Amino acid sequence: MKLLSFQFEDRTLFGPKVKREEAVWDVLSIAEAYEETDFPKTIIEGVASGLDFVENIRKLVETAQQGDNVERFKLKFTEIEWLSPIPRTPKNIICVGKNYADHFAEMGGGTLPEKVVVFTKAPTSIAADEQDLPIHADVTENLDYEGELALVISKKGRNIPKQLAYDYIFGYTIANDITARDVQTDHVQFFLGKSFDGSCPMGPYLVTKDEIPDPHNLSIVTKVNDDVRQNGNTDQMIFKIDELIAEISRFVTLEPGDVILTGTPSGVGKGMNPPSFLRKGDSVKISIEGIGTLANRFV
Repeated sequence: MKLLSFQFEDRTLFGPKVKREEAVWDVLSIAEAYEETDFPKTIIEGVASGLDFVENIRKLVETAQQGDNVERFKLKFTEIEWLSPIPRTPKNIICVGKNYADHFAEMGGGTLPEKVVVFTKAPTSIAADEQDLPIHADVTENLDYEGELALVISKKGRNIPKQLAYDYIFGYTIANDITARDVQTDHVQFFLGKSFDGSCPMGPYLVTKDEIPDPHNLSIVTKVNDDVRQNGNTDQMIFKIDELIAEISRFVTLEPGDVILTGTPSGVGKGMNPPSFLRKGDSVKISIEGIGTLANRFV
C-alpha cells in the first residue's frame, strides 16, 4: 500500500493512493461516516498498529466502495497540499553516514568504517515532495544533495536483535539528506549543516514493507536538472538495514514514526571534479524502485 500525508481544508490527513487514479482516499472521512471510532487519527498512531493499520484501511476502502456516492471519499491530488509521509517525527531524524563504499571513497576515503556512523537532522528540516526549498544563500555556498532510502519504525524497541529487526519496520520512503558542506566543515560536526529548514524532504509515499520484500535490491537514481548524478543500488550498503536497527537500538529507544535514513551512493556534488553544488532554480529528483520519485526545486 502506498500511503501519503496531506492537508485539506486546514486538516492534516492521510490515506492510500487510489489505484489507477491521481487521487487519495480520505480514510478519516470514511471512518467518521461509518462510525469507526477506534480508527487512528494520525499517521503515527496508525504506524504504531503495524500491518493491522493497513488491513483496517483496506476494509474501510472496501466499505466505501460498496456504498453510495463513493467519490465523496476521494480527493484529487490537485485538491490537496502534499506533506512528508511522516509530517513530524517523534525525535530527530536518524541518519547513517558513510554507508556506501563508493560514496565513502569520493568523500576522501581511507579505511572503511567498522562501526555504523550515525548523526541526526532536526525534525524542523522535514519537507514534502514537490515543495520549493530554500537555497539558504545567506549561510551557505555549498548546499549538496544525497538521495537515500528511508525506513519508518512501527513499534517501540531497545536492543532489538538483528534477526527481529524487520518486525520493527512499517515501510519505506525516499529522502534527500540535503547538506551544507561548508557549514559541516566549519563546525567539525554534522548537525548544523544537516538541519536547515527544508533540508530533509521525504516522500512522495510511505510504501508498506509487504510491497518491498527486499529493500537491498532497489535502484536509486538522483537527477539534478535532469542530469543523472547518482545511479546506485541499495545492495551497495556496507551495513544492511537489520544491522542498522540492531546497532542504533543498542543506544536509542526506537519509537513508532521514527525515520532512519540509510545512506547515499556515490555521485554527490562535493564528490565531483570540480565540485558542483546546488544553485537557485535547480531541481532535484530522486527515484527509488518500488516507491516513486521525490522532486523539489530550490528557490
